[in-house]
Amino acid sequence: MAAIVWLVAGILLAAAEMLTGDLTLLMLGGGALLTAGISFTAGTSVIVDAIVFAVVSVVLMLGVRPVLLRHYGKPPLIPTNADALPGKSALVLEPVTEHSGQVKLGGEVWTARPFDPTEEYPEGTKVFVMKIDGATAVVWKGP
Repeated sequence: MAAIVWLVAGILLAAAEMLTGDLTLLMLGGGALLTAGISFTAGTSVIVDAIVFAVVSVVLMLGVRPVLLRHYGKPPLIPTNADALPGKSALVLEPVTEHSGQVKLGGEVWTARPFDPTEEYPEGTKVFVMKIDGATAVVWKGP
């Protein structure tokens, strides 16, 4: 009977991990599932089950979880979306001033403002994206 309780607890903890994503509940679920297996095969008491659960969960939390976080917690090696735009060139479609302007960047039209607020770029100027600030490209003509 205790093995079924540990089995259900393990499955529920592993399923609840989908809501958090920090791998803590998954490690506890793994401890509960291993405890269920030991409890079923050896017919251990509740106290032994609790000790097995504690030991296995601590080993998983301290040994396996950090390795998984290092492996899966890395940002993508190739920048994507707005992170890939700084350094790209753009064409000014409407004059870029401190408060208005548009550029064509990668086939899309973006609102833009100059990197140096005192500068203005006329239509047809080639500029470079310095950063993306929300939905606005911060551009600079360069030296």
